[in-house]
Amino acid sequence: MKKYKNTIFYTTIILVFSYIMYWAAVEGKQLEKDVVEATSDKTSWFEFIDSLQINLHHPLAILLLQIITIVIVARFFGWFFNKIGQPSVIGEIIAGIVLGPSLFGMYFPEASAALFPAASLGNLQFFSQIGLILFMFVIGMELDLKVLKSKAHDAIVISHASIIIPFALGMVLAYFIYDSFAPEGINFLSFSLFMGIAMSITAFPVLARIVQERGIHKTKLGTVVLTSAAADDITAWCILAVVIAIVKAGSFVSALYVVGMALVYVFLMMKLVRPFLKRIGQLNANKTTLSKPVVAIFLLVLVLSSYATEVIGIHALFGAFMTGAIMPDNNRFRHMFVEKVEDVAVVLFLPLFFVYTGLRTEIGLLNDIYLWKIAGLIILVAVTGKFIGSALAAKYVGQSWKDSLTIGALMNTRGLMELIALNIGFELGVLTPEVFAMMVIMALATTFMTGPAIDFINKVFKNDKGESVAEEIVNDSKYKILFSFGNPDRGKKMLKIANSLSKKQQDNSIVTALHLGSSDQIYAFDPDYEQKQFLPIVEESKMLHQKVSALYKVSIDIDSDIVEVANKGEYDLLLIGLGESIYEGTLLGKLLGYTTRFINPDVIVDKVMGKEKFFENSPFDDRTRHIIANSKLPLGIFIDKGMQAVDKIFIPFMRKEDVFLIEYIQKFIHNNDSQIVIMDFNGVIKKHSFIRESIRAIEQMKPNNISIIPEREIQKDFLEQKDLMMISLGSWKKIIDNRKEWIKYSPSILVMKP
Repeated sequence: MKKYKNTIFYTTIILVFSYIMYWAAVEGKQLEKDVVEATSDKTSWFEFIDSLQINLHHPLAILLLQIITIVIVARFFGWFFNKIGQPSVIGEIIAGIVLGPSLFGMYFPEASAALFPAASLGNLQFFSQIGLILFMFVIGMELDLKVLKSKAHDAIVISHASIIIPFALGMVLAYFIYDSFAPEGINFLSFSLFMGIAMSITAFPVLARIVQERGIHKTKLGTVVLTSAAADDITAWCILAVVIAIVKAGSFVSALYVVGMALVYVFLMMKLVRPFLKRIGQLNANKTTLSKPVVAIFLLVLVLSSYATEVIGIHALFGAFMTGAIMPDNNRFRHMFVEKVEDVAVVLFLPLFFVYTGLRTEIGLLNDIYLWKIAGLIILVAVTGKFIGSALAAKYVGQSWKDSLTIGALMNTRGLMELIALNIGFELGVLTPEVFAMMVIMALATTFMTGPAIDFINKVFKNDKGESVAEEIVNDSKYKILFSFGNPDRGKKMLKIANSLSKKQQDNSIVTALHLGSSDQIYAFDPDYEQKQFLPIVEESKMLHQKVSALYKVSIDIDSDIVEVANKGEYDLLLIGLGESIYEGTLLGKLLGYTTRFINPDVIVDKVMGKEKFFENSPFDDRTRHIIANSKLPLGIFIDKGMQAVDKIFIPFMRKEDVFLIEYIQKFIHNNDSQIVIMDFNGVIKKHSFIRESIRAIEQMKPNNISIIPEREIQKDFLEQKDLMMISLGSWKKIIDNRKEWIKYSPSILVMKP
């Protein structure tokens, strides 16, 4: 009886109280007075259909359907353009135009009107503006003002030249098209200033992503262009704030009052709010997570700052950007906050902004050849001012012609930041729908041409000195490697890898061994713990004749401290280790985020939300994921399968972004005389001249140490004959999805993140 007592109790409760509810409904019917039942010829089914129709047209239902459609379409277009070598933001912008009147509205007007009724656009605009505020907050946080100070000289010259030259050309262009294209009631100063600022903006987030994907962010060129773009971002947004003030005020003199209030606002943010936030950051610097009260304080400052700048008259987005820029300098603190805000802003809200922009963009308005000629003229002026202006300034400060033109091509990237400025101008009535459509086309064209322009420059200057990324990096004066180990045996093997990358250049390289001990386990049991951990490393270094520095630290958060030590030390490479168990398990485990025993819910969420993280499809644990996400330097993840030497290395080249691996190929060959076998998947090397020429330069010097084989089925014997498989993090994800048998038979693996 005990076995069924819960079932009996459950059944009894359901039956008794269901009868009570039925009795109440029947008896309550008798109490009705003056209630006349509506007579209708409709059946219950049609009444249900009518009710369903009402629910479908409810504002909340429409908004939710819009969000679902927008996110799905934006993710698809972003994925597609990423596959063809373009930034995903281009695809997301085009997704907005496709869903707007230019395509979807033109060919499916009834469906477009049902999905995006005019009455619903206010809600869409509201949510997109909230998303932009969060996004500009993140952009402000990701700007490193310390880098701007240390690299200020060349970067400021290039940055300001890349603003003033296109700004001037934009105002000249406005002079010629003002009569034909300026809205009624807008004076020339307002129109020309907006044309100028629209020509001057660089999309720092898109540029940074392109630089990273091409593996040049650690080079001198990458440093200069990133710093220039950051300075450009700050300057352009300050100028835009002044332009908005002038437009809203109606004249330059009356705008001085607005500018004066804006200066007071900036002063208060720097002198009062920044120290306050810094103090909060110091109090929470050692915490692994941010408490809700701390998050509430920072979000409240963000909202108040945005509100203040909106009331002053320089737009809420400037307040969001300013709040991000004055956040505490602690990198870990900023990263924790970015992680909380960025995903919602980028994955959910930004696509709403792209589609809202697309709904405003009517390319069909450009319905004659004259208007397309004006659009072409706008693109020509934009490219001339930004590309040539940046290139000439870079050449003046001492860059080579190749690097100068590359800087020009990168600074010509406009993307999302341009769309934000254009929408502000459209809302203020400074731009007509025709001009707005032309400027959106210009933003797309200048961003789309960045990748092909860099490829063309690399092809034209392929015979220049330092033509390959690898050569440029190898010539750095000091090459600093940090390897972090928990297990001394695995630490010895990582030391072998570091030695193979630097043994012939010990005067110009520094190898550091890092061991972090948990504060709650060590000293209570073994006072000689530190010496015991480093002794095998020291003995191995003597056998390898490798100088190595020891760095030991007691830690309460090992993973965060690894990242902090690596980032602050400005190392050129961080090596961390994993065991074989990390990739064991079932197929389902590999796909959904199992390690050996546990499910990782973050991986499942990543799958559903489509967040573009480096570790998207990798079966890494949370600790490794944290290091991947937060390290600001090249990272090598060593999976040990009994490595004894680093003499025979297999490298699958599966994407053009794998070009950064050439740096390590050159180092392994030069320092260790390693034998390198590269597999060219889908003809990636053959298709891209900048990769092919870089490998050819190595072949000319060491023809017996490097070979390229076409894509083919890899046999077990081939893999077992190698000492190490080196692969990029992006290609590693493809291996997990498509070449799982390699993992079983592969030698030790070194997964590289640029």
